[in-house]
Amino acid sequence: EVQLVESGGGLVQPGGSLRLSCAASGFTFGDYAFGWFRQVPGMDREGIACIKTDGTTYYTDSVDGRFTISTDNNKNTAYLQMNNLKTGDTADYYCAAKCRGTQDYRYWGQGTQVTVSS
Repeated sequence: EVQLVESGGGLVQPGGSLRLSCAASGFTFGDYAFGWFRQVPGMDREGIACIKTDGTTYYTDSVDGRFTISTDNNKNTAYLQMNNLKTGDTADYYCAAKCRGTQDYRYWGQGTQVTVSS
Protein backbone atom coordinates (compact mmCIF):
# COMPACT_ATOMS: atom_id res chain seq x y z
CA GLU A 1 0.00 0.00 0.00
CA VAL A 2 1.35 3.39 -1.00
CA GLN A 3 1.44 5.97 1.76
CA LEU A 4 2.72 9.49 2.21
CA VAL A 5 2.36 10.64 5.79
CA GLU A 6 3.12 14.24 6.67
CA SER A 7 4.02 15.41 10.14
CA GLY A 8 5.59 18.39 11.85
CA GLY A 9 2.91 21.00 11.43
CA GLY A 10 1.67 23.16 14.25
CA LEU A 11 1.44 26.65 15.65
CA VAL A 12 4.48 28.89 15.45
CA GLN A 13 5.11 32.59 15.94
CA PRO A 14 6.16 34.82 13.06
CA GLY A 15 9.88 34.48 12.50
CA GLY A 16 9.89 30.95 13.82
CA SER A 17 10.75 27.67 12.13
CA LEU A 18 9.17 24.31 11.50
CA ARG A 19 10.32 21.19 9.72
CA LEU A 20 7.72 19.14 7.92
CA SER A 21 8.36 15.47 7.25
CA CYS A 22 6.81 13.22 4.62
CA ALA A 23 7.33 9.53 5.29
CA ALA A 24 6.89 7.45 2.14
CA SER A 25 6.18 3.75 1.76
CA GLY A 26 4.91 1.33 -0.83
CA PHE A 27 7.02 2.52 -3.76
CA THR A 28 10.69 2.91 -4.70
CA PHE A 29 11.56 6.19 -3.05
CA GLY A 30 14.62 6.97 -5.17
CA ASP A 31 12.63 6.77 -8.41
CA TYR A 32 10.33 9.61 -7.43
CA ALA A 33 10.49 13.38 -7.33
CA PHE A 34 8.79 15.08 -4.42
CA GLY A 35 6.89 18.28 -4.09
CA TRP A 36 5.39 20.31 -1.29
CA PHE A 37 2.15 22.14 -1.81
CA ARG A 38 -0.01 24.29 0.40
CA GLN A 39 -3.61 25.34 0.39
CA VAL A 40 -5.61 27.92 2.25
CA PRO A 41 -9.32 27.11 2.52
CA GLY A 42 -11.19 28.67 -0.37
CA MET A 43 -8.07 29.17 -2.43
CA ASP A 44 -6.26 27.12 -5.04
CA ARG A 45 -3.53 24.73 -4.03
CA GLU A 46 -0.09 26.23 -4.54
CA GLY A 47 3.07 24.33 -5.37
CA ILE A 48 5.89 25.77 -3.31
CA ALA A 49 8.89 23.46 -3.64
CA CYS A 50 10.02 20.37 -5.44
CA ILE A 51 13.07 18.17 -5.61
CA LYS A 52 13.97 15.99 -8.55
CA THR A 53 15.61 12.58 -8.30
CA ASP A 54 18.96 14.17 -9.15
CA GLY A 55 18.62 16.55 -6.23
CA THR A 56 17.74 19.64 -8.23
CA THR A 57 15.38 21.86 -6.29
CA TYR A 58 12.88 24.52 -7.26
CA TYR A 59 10.99 27.03 -5.13
CA THR A 60 8.21 29.45 -5.69
CA ASP A 61 9.26 33.06 -5.17
CA SER A 62 7.32 33.51 -1.95
CA VAL A 63 9.33 30.87 -0.10
CA ASP A 64 12.67 30.99 -1.91
CA GLY A 65 15.43 31.69 0.57
CA ARG A 66 13.28 30.72 3.56
CA PHE A 67 12.24 27.12 2.84
CA THR A 68 14.44 24.16 1.96
CA ILE A 69 13.24 20.89 0.48
CA SER A 70 15.31 17.75 0.91
CA THR A 71 15.06 13.99 0.87
CA ASP A 72 16.70 11.18 2.81
CA ASN A 73 16.76 8.02 0.73
CA ASN A 74 17.84 5.96 3.74
CA LYS A 75 14.74 7.01 5.67
CA ASN A 76 12.37 7.22 2.67
CA THR A 77 11.42 10.66 3.88
CA ALA A 78 11.10 14.07 2.30
CA TYR A 79 11.43 17.22 4.34
CA LEU A 80 10.49 20.86 4.15
CA GLN A 81 12.50 23.09 6.45
CA MET A 82 10.64 26.36 6.90
CA ASN A 83 12.45 29.31 8.43
CA ASN A 84 11.44 32.91 9.06
CA LEU A 85 7.80 31.95 8.86
CA LYS A 86 5.25 34.64 8.11
CA THR A 87 1.54 34.84 8.81
CA GLY A 88 0.98 34.41 5.08
CA ASP A 89 2.51 30.93 5.30
CA THR A 90 -0.51 29.71 7.27
CA ALA A 91 -2.05 26.85 5.29
CA ASP A 92 -2.48 23.13 5.04
CA TYR A 93 0.70 21.61 3.66
CA TYR A 94 0.82 18.51 1.49
CA CYS A 95 3.61 16.41 0.08
CA ALA A 96 3.33 14.59 -3.20
CA ALA A 97 5.41 12.22 -5.28
CA LYS A 98 5.73 11.67 -9.00
CA CYS A 99 7.72 9.09 -10.85
CA ARG A 100 10.88 10.24 -12.60
CA GLY A 101 10.11 11.49 -16.08
CA THR A 102 6.39 11.95 -15.53
CA GLN A 103 4.43 15.16 -15.36
CA ASP A 104 1.76 14.57 -12.77
CA TYR A 105 2.08 13.91 -9.06
CA ARG A 106 0.77 10.42 -8.50
CA TYR A 107 0.74 10.08 -4.75
CA TRP A 108 -0.42 12.58 -2.15
CA GLY A 109 -0.31 12.80 1.60
CA GLN A 110 -3.19 13.75 3.85
CA GLY A 111 -1.74 17.11 4.81
CA THR A 112 -0.52 18.82 7.94
CA GLN A 113 -1.66 22.19 9.20
CA VAL A 114 0.73 25.08 9.75
CA THR A 115 -0.45 28.17 11.59
CA VAL A 116 1.79 31.19 11.93
CA SER A 117 0.41 33.58 14.49
CA SER A 118 1.51 35.67 17.42
